[in-house]
Amino acid sequence: MKKQLLLFAFSALALTSCKDDDLQAYEMDMMKGDWKEVKTEVISGKDNKTVLSSSTPTGCATKNTLFFRTDFYVSYTAFTGTGADCQMAQKNEGKYTYDADSKILGIQFNNDGNRNFKIDILTSRDLRLAQQFGNYDQDGDKIPDVTYVTYKR
Repeated sequence: MKKQLLLFAFSALALTSCKDDDLQAYEMDMMKGDWKEVKTEVISGKDNKTVLSSSTPTGCATKNTLFFRTDFYVSYTAFTGTGADCQMAQKNEGKYTYDADSKILGIQFNNDGNRNFKIDILTSRDLRLAQQFGNYDQDGDKIPDVTYVTYKR
């Protein structure tokens, strides 16, 4: 009986110690691949519901791509041009960090500082990031408003 109890205790410890690593690996696997920006919204910091402004990419900007790999590589490719004549304008590459418990995604492109985002939504088709830097009060209520960027596969 003591051996079974001891075995159970070690098994429970082993299972719980791997939980966060498994969750992080699972969520990073869901993040990997190409994401297209579909909407940027500024939402009131007071109630976190009221949309103060919203914009969607148009023209060649609809081809802009955020790309993740599970080895912590990230890139952002921007396109410019007119009509159907879109050309790659810039590609930024770097590394990212991810904390599955806090849902904080830190992106640092080469020759740039780290920028943190909170993952608000992550599914196999949707990614919504809340910007944790550069937010300011846009509606005059003295509470910084939050910029959310939505991506789709």
